Amino acid sequence: MLSTANRSVYCKSFWFFYLVIILGCQRGSTVKFLNGADALMLYSEKPNVHIHTLKVAIIKLDDDCRNFDIESFRWAIRNRLYKLEPLRYQLVNVPFKLHHPIWREHCDVDLDYHIRPWRLPSPAGRRELHEAIGEIATTPLDRRRPLWEMYVVSGLSDGRIAVVTKIHHALVDGVAAANLFARSMDPQPGPVARPYLPDPAPRKWQVMRLALADHLHQAGRIPGTIRHTAQSLARMRRSSRELSAAVPRSAAPPRTFINHLLAGPQRRFASVSLALADVKRTARHLGVTINDLVLAMSAGALRSLLLRYDGKADPLLALIPVSWDLSADRISGNCADALSVVLPVDLQDPLERVQRCHENAILSKERHRLRGPRLLSRWLDCALPVAVESGLRLASSRRAVSKMPNVTIANVDGAFQRYGRVGGALVTEIYSVGHLPPWSGLNVTVWSYVDQLNIAVLTDGATVDDPHEVTAAMNTEFAEIRRNAGLSSC
Repeated sequence: MLSTANRSVYCKSFWFFYLVIILGCQRGSTVKFLNGADALMLYSEKPNVHIHTLKVAIIKLDDDCRNFDIESFRWAIRNRLYKLEPLRYQLVNVPFKLHHPIWREHCDVDLDYHIRPWRLPSPAGRRELHEAIGEIATTPLDRRRPLWEMYVVSGLSDGRIAVVTKIHHALVDGVAAANLFARSMDPQPGPVARPYLPDPAPRKWQVMRLALADHLHQAGRIPGTIRHTAQSLARMRRSSRELSAAVPRSAAPPRTFINHLLAGPQRRFASVSLALADVKRTARHLGVTINDLVLAMSAGALRSLLLRYDGKADPLLALIPVSWDLSADRISGNCADALSVVLPVDLQDPLERVQRCHENAILSKERHRLRGPRLLSRWLDCALPVAVESGLRLASSRRAVSKMPNVTIANVDGAFQRYGRVGGALVTEIYSVGHLPPWSGLNVTVWSYVDQLNIAVLTDGATVDDPHEVTAAMNTEFAEIRRNAGLSSC
């Protein structure tokens, strides 16, 4: 054991060595490391598993915006690019995988490459748009360039266009994406574009020195992370008896038509929109939250699909992404964790499902509170890439499929109080959907926008015959909940 005096000398020497390295590395540098959760998104990507998210904006072209075309959109983004910093990030790998990759923060951005036209046969409807979005989701992003693309989809009926943004999950989580979208849709026209000079790409020796400096920084955090872990385990051990009595744990999630290793990159998309006022009114009437109601709608929809495809409906385990940093000014990075919530798809009565979802969500949040929202991210920050990649290989194996959650359900507050504009054109709807994990062929993402609760679904090519089955079932379930609650039809 070190004496107090020796420990003090050791700590001072450690931080002096760290400061010497980091100050030498940062001279003239505008780079930063991906945090552990960001890097996890990169390492999860495979030829059949794309870890990008989709943001779909429906834009109405008024009479004074009829000439709004792809060049107009590029001009609008160029004028706002100075405050959309993540769109200027470029990935730089650390030699020999000695550390997580870094972001070069100010690279050259070729808007002719990143913003592309997509023409549909006119007049195209929502089905044709959804098919186009599925095709866009099927292809990976080029890691040699900033990890985003935008597609301006024309040919829609009613004088509308769609902008489909494909952005890597390593750049943004749901909260950061909502804030980034808000910046891109300022109600007032932006100023003249601020020119900036791209930074030179960092040299290998600079990257290596940065890696060493950050390893020293993370090493200094390990004792605190161990202490935090021990405290989390103690809290969970003290409370485990009460929680186990409340909700008995099953051995593993059931095997369903949703759960299989993704065989290919094909993706299919569907969406539906609900009136946010009706959703809020229903939640208040039933004494639950909007999140609880979204889980109940999902449970009812999945019950009907399970009975159709599997002939039975056993309780499912849903993975619910959550963020521990809800800052309105955060526009990049992943500050994410996840809840595991049991979906009572075995219950026949819609209102019983609502109440059970409410109870299960409360218990899941309590487990999450006891564990600590940042426990996983702390260890990911400290872990070497080889350790994270080894864990992901195990989680993506065929044997692991039966132990993983059945479905991902995300609910993001878009935080838009009024309709946005891009280049003077009105953005009337926004949809968002996340990626598919290697073991599940279904993602349901809910995104609120002004007075809408917009539901988007992403599937692979093998899970359902038509992704619109899922959105139709969600819509039907919401109407059924309201009918059983004695509320008027929407």
